Amino acid sequence: MGCAGSSRAKADEPIKKITKPKPWKHSEPITGEQLKRMRDEFWDTAPHYGGRKEIWDALQAVAEADITLAQAIIDSAGIIVQKADLTVCYDERGAKYELPKYVLSAPTNLTRDS
Repeated sequence: MGCAGSSRAKADEPIKKITKPKPWKHSEPITGEQLKRMRDEFWDTAPHYGGRKEIWDALQAVAEADITLAQAIIDSAGIIVQKADLTVCYDERGAKYELPKYVLSAPTNLTRDS
């Protein structure tokens, strides 16, 4: 008789390395200015949904940084990444932080400002 090892579900384990978000498409074409407004509105209101302001600030810096710097910020801020594309993260106290795709990357149907 063999001994069955305990296996932990991969979905429950925090991600160590972050990745660039997959390409995505907005429901309708938007301009760079509209995208900027959406991002500004999200970051202005995000701390009101819970969690710590310093973690939201770190996540904003991550969203605006290149992948190498973003990884360093994640590691130093103690942010636990649940999804490698950063759409779901936690702080060390267990508070959940959900980031919409539009703060992490531009949609494939971004149009030029007119």
